[in-house]
Amino acid sequence: MCAKSKEHQLKVVLCWHMHQPDYRGPAHSDYQLPWVYLHSIKDYTDMIAHLEDQPEARAVVNFAPVLLEQIDDYSRQISDWLEYGKRINDPLLAALAGPGLPVEQHERWALVEACRRLNDKLVNRFEPFRELMDGLSWFDQRPESLIYLNDQAIIDMLVWYHLAWMGESVRENDIRVKSLERKGRGFDLDDRRRLLALIGEIHSNLIGRYRHLAELGRIEISVSPYAHPIVPLLIDVDSAREAMPELNPLAFSTYPGGEARARWHIRKGNEVFERFFGFSPVGCWPSEGAVSEDAFKLFEEEGYNWIASGQQVLNNSLHLSNMADPMPENWAHTPYRLHEGRLNCFFRDDGLSDLIGFTYSDWHADDAVGDLINNLVNIADATVDNRDAVVSIIMDGENAWECYPNNASYFLSSLYKRLAEHPRIRLTTFSDCLERQQKPAPALTALMAGSWVYGTFSTWIGDQDKNRAWEMLSEAKVVYDKTLEKKDFSDEQISALEIQLATCEGSDWFWWFGDYNPGQTVSDFERLFRHQLSHLYALLEVDAPDYLTHVFATGSGDPDLGGVMKRN
Repeated sequence: MCAKSKEHQLKVVLCWHMHQPDYRGPAHSDYQLPWVYLHSIKDYTDMIAHLEDQPEARAVVNFAPVLLEQIDDYSRQISDWLEYGKRINDPLLAALAGPGLPVEQHERWALVEACRRLNDKLVNRFEPFRELMDGLSWFDQRPESLIYLNDQAIIDMLVWYHLAWMGESVRENDIRVKSLERKGRGFDLDDRRRLLALIGEIHSNLIGRYRHLAELGRIEISVSPYAHPIVPLLIDVDSAREAMPELNPLAFSTYPGGEARARWHIRKGNEVFERFFGFSPVGCWPSEGAVSEDAFKLFEEEGYNWIASGQQVLNNSLHLSNMADPMPENWAHTPYRLHEGRLNCFFRDDGLSDLIGFTYSDWHADDAVGDLINNLVNIADATVDNRDAVVSIIMDGENAWECYPNNASYFLSSLYKRLAEHPRIRLTTFSDCLERQQKPAPALTALMAGSWVYGTFSTWIGDQDKNRAWEMLSEAKVVYDKTLEKKDFSDEQISALEIQLATCEGSDWFWWFGDYNPGQTVSDFERLFRHQLSHLYALLEVDAPDYLTHVFATGSGDPDLGGVMKRN
C-alpha cells in the first residue's frame, strides 16, 4: 500500500453498546429475568472472540456499569454453587444446576414457558430441541395433564435451551458443547454440572478478555452512566419538548434534584468501570445517546473527551444552529463541539448502523459486507479532502445477532477481516480519531435535546403509561429527599438507598411501558418497577403508596415488532 493511499483512508468506528438493566429483584434478590447471563454466553463472548481473532481490527465497546456488576455476580454465584453448593439466585439457572426440580406443577410449567422465550431460529437449528419443544406444546391444550410432565423432559429442555443460547465461538471450540449436542437427550446430573461449569468459566473470564484487548490498544472501552438513566430528563424533564412540542403534560415540572442525580450516575459509573478495568474511561455513550445542552455540559465537566449520539439529533441541532442552509457537506461524518467547548460528540450514521441492525441478517454474509464496503467507499470518495471525516457505526452488541445465521458468526468475521484489510478504510476508535484530528471539530451554537431513537425522547416519555411511571418516580424522589432530611441513616443505609434510587431511575422501565410493546415484556418490567419503587420506600422506612400494588401499564404489541427496535 502506498503512503498516499494510507493518508486518504476513511476512518470508520464500530461502536458496540453492551447494556442490560439490573434484573435483580429488590435488595439484589433473585434475578427476575435471565438475559444478562444468556447474552454473556452468546453475544458478549462471541463479540470479544471475533476481535481476538482479527488482530488488525479495532472497535469501541461500551459497557453499562450495572451490566458489569451482574456479569461479575453471576460468576461468583456459579463458583459458589460448584464449590459449596450455595443456591444460585436465578430460577432458570438454578433449575439447570439442580440437582432437583420444582415439585409444584405451576413452577414446572413456568420453566417451560421461560424456555420458550427465545428466537425460533435458535430452536429450529437443533432437531432434538425442536422435537422436544413441539412435544411440550401438547400440554398447552391439556393443562390437566401436567402431572405427566416428567423430570427428564424438563431436564432435556433446560440443557438444550442453554446449548441453543451458546455462542458460536464456544460451540465450535469446546468439547463439552460438542459432546452434549451429540448426546441429544437423556441428559443427567453430570451433564448439567459440566454445562454449568462452562457457563461459569465464560462469566469469570469475560471482563478480563475485554480488558486485555484494551490494554493492547486493540479496542477502546467506554462507559455509560451507572444505571443507564436518560440524563437530560433527570436534569430537565421539559427538555423533551424541544423535539416534541406537543408532549403530553406531566403532573410535575422538574425531577427533584435531577442534576445531582445525573452527576451521581456518571461518577458511580466511572467508579464501577475503574474497578473492573483498572483505568478511567475517557469516552461515554450517554444512555440511549440521550443529550441536551445541560447534559452535554455535564459530561464535559466530568472529564470525558468524547460522547456520542444519534444522527437525527445532529440534524435537528444543525437546523437550530442555523447551519443547515445549506447543510454542511457530509455533515454526519465528523465530530462536533458545543459552542467552543472541549468535548467532542460523534454522531451515529443511522443508515449504515440500521443496515447491520435490521437488514443484513437476511443477506449472505459476503454480500452484506460487500454492500457496506461499497457505501463506505462512496463516503471515502466524498470526503477525500476532509482528513477528519469519520463514519460512526453505533448499535447494540447483543440483540441483532440472533436474527443472523449462527449468531452472525460469518458476517462479523467477514466484517472485521475485510474492513481491516481494505486500502480505503481505517478501522479505528473515537479516541484515536481525536488524537489524529487535523483541526478542532466544528462548533454547534445550539443543541436540540434528543436520543438516537428518532432524535426525540418519545421512547421514554409522552405516552400515558410512561408519564405515569415518571410521576411515580418523582413522587418517590420527593419522599426520598424529605426523609433523608429528617432521619439519621447510617452510611451503609445511605449507600443502599442511593443504589436503590438509581435502579428506579434506569431508562429501561420507561422504554417498555406503552401498549405498542409485547404484553409479556411490559408485564415483566411493570411488575419489577413497582417492586423496586416499593423497596425504595421500605428502605426509607416509609409506607409505600397504595397505587404501587396495582398494575398501571399493559402491552398488546406483536412480540417481533413491538417497541422501537422494529425492522424498517
